Amino acid sequence: MEDMTQHITRDDIIDFIYQEARMLDEGRYDEWLSLWLESGIYWMPLDYKQSDPINATSLLYEDHFMLRLRVERLNGARTFSQKPKSRCHHVLQRPFVDVFEPLEGRFQTNTSVHYVETRLDEQILLALTVTHDLKIDDGKLKIAGKKVELLNSDAAFGNIQLLP
Repeated sequence: MEDMTQHITRDDIIDFIYQEARMLDEGRYDEWLSLWLESGIYWMPLDYKQSDPINATSLLYEDHFMLRLRVERLNGARTFSQKPKSRCHHVLQRPFVDVFEPLEGRFQTNTSVHYVETRLDEQILLALTVTHDLKIDDGKLKIAGKKVELLNSDAAFGNIQLLP
């Protein structure tokens, strides 16, 4: 396989972000999980502009093991809280590529997102800023970290079932 680090473009990075959102919208959770590095972290801070995920409370701070459990729950036939299943829709602005270091295989994007999640008569709309830390692993782009900042993180929320 050809070494991707020499030929990756900003458009490749942006396409990756759009593909990830599409996988979530289409419920392709196993495929989505394969985008992650084993060491990857999914983080949703509790406070606006929170910088510390370890010493401050977060809405979500999940490693690969916890992400895999979440995917198994979402795919599970006996997950009664998901009958009928929740659905989601991501509307993305074009991602900014803030870090573009192809020789190091390191990239970072910043994307404004409107996220809609619905199940039965319930629907929530969230405004998000999503930061992806991406790395090249075995010739493929992988998610090393994903930080999802809610614009109104200080509001009271019900359950967010899926993955913004």
